[in-house]
Amino acid sequence: MTPGQRELRRARAYLSRVVEPPAQAISELIDEVGAVRAARLVAAGQVPHRVAAETSARRGDDRAEADLSAIAALGGRLVVPEDAEWPAAALSCFTTPSALADERWRPPVALWVRGHRLDELGERAVAVVGARAATGYGEHVAAEFGYGLAESGVAVVSGAAFGIDGAAHRGALAAEGYTVAVQACGLDRAYPAGHQGLLDRIAASGAVVSEYPPGARPARHRFLVRNRLIAALTAGTVVVEAGVRSGARCTASAATALGRVVMAVPGPVTSALSVGCHLLLREEQAVLVTRVEEVVEAVGRIGDDLAPALSTPHRPTDGLSPALRAVYEALPARACRYPEQLVHDSGLPLHEVRSALPLLELRGLVKCGVSGWYRIVADTGRGGA
Repeated sequence: MTPGQRELRRARAYLSRVVEPPAQAISELIDEVGAVRAARLVAAGQVPHRVAAETSARRGDDRAEADLSAIAALGGRLVVPEDAEWPAAALSCFTTPSALADERWRPPVALWVRGHRLDELGERAVAVVGARAATGYGEHVAAEFGYGLAESGVAVVSGAAFGIDGAAHRGALAAEGYTVAVQACGLDRAYPAGHQGLLDRIAASGAVVSEYPPGARPARHRFLVRNRLIAALTAGTVVVEAGVRSGARCTASAATALGRVVMAVPGPVTSALSVGCHLLLREEQAVLVTRVEEVVEAVGRIGDDLAPALSTPHRPTDGLSPALRAVYEALPARACRYPEQLVHDSGLPLHEVRSALPLLELRGLVKCGVSGWYRIVADTGRGGA
C-alpha cells in the first residue's frame, strides 16, 4: 500500500467515526474536495455550517489508527470507494435524482468488512428480511428461500437478527452459498450476542459488513439507517413476515426509494406478523412471491430467469365438451343406466345421449354392460373445476 493509499484509508476511517450516517453534507464535501482534504478540513473546523453540524460533536475524536488496527485484529479491513472491491454498481443507486432529493439516501463513507470481497456479491443479490419474533412458518420460509437462492447462485443479504434474518442466513450457509450480514454496530460487537457463532460462520464463507467503526454500539436509529444498505446492496428485498410497524417494512420502503424490487410472502390472515406483508401487497408496493423461482424471476434477467409454471393436475375428463360432460356426470358412480334413464339428469335429448356414450367409451371413461352403461374412471374434481 502506497503512502497515498494509507492516508486515504486513514481519512475515511476518521470520517467514518466523526459522522453519524446518513451524512448529506459530508458526502457532498467529499465529492467536492476528496476524502483526504475533507478529513483535514473537518479536523481543523474549517468547514461550512452544514458540515459542521454533522461533524462538530466528534471532530476531535481521531481514532483512525486504532480503528484500523482493531479491524485488522478481527481479520477484517476497511473498504473505501476508491478500492476495486467497493460495490460501486450496487451503491450507484444513491446517485439517482430521486435518491439525491432525499437526505436519507446517502452512501456510506466507508465499509468495515470481515470476510470475503464485497465485489463477490456479483450482479445478483437478494435481501431476505422480516420479524425477529418470527413464527415457525416464517422461519421455515426464510430458510427455504435462503437455501434456494444461494443454490441458484444468488447472494443472500440480511441483518443477522433473530427470527427471519437468522433463518435466511442459515439457509444460505446450508447451501454453501454467499451470504452477507449488515450490522448496525462495530464489527467487534456481536449483535445479537446469541448470534456470535452465526456471524463467525457468515464471515468465513461470506461477509459481515458495517458502516460503523469498531466500538460503535448498536442503537435503534442505527438499525433503521442500516436498512438502507441492506436494500442498496441487493437487486430486491423479500419481506417474509412483518408487523404493521417494523424494520422489515422500513427496508422495503428504502428498496422502493432506491429503485429496487420489493417482494412479500403472504401468510395467515389471522397472524399479526403477516399484516405488514399483506399491506405491502394490498397497496401494490410489493410483488407476491411464494417460491424461490418467483424471487429469481423478479430480480433476474428478462426472458432468462422466468419461473416455471406450476404443474396443474390432469383429470381424465379434462377437455370433454359440455354435452359429453353432462352425459358422463349423469351416470352414477356405482350403478348402470340405459340411455333413456340418462335423458332427465343430463338435460339432453335421447339422440344426443346415445351419440355421446360411444365417444365417452372411446376415451376410456365408460363401458356398456348387460345392465346398461357404467363409469370405469372416476372424476375426482369438485364443483366443475
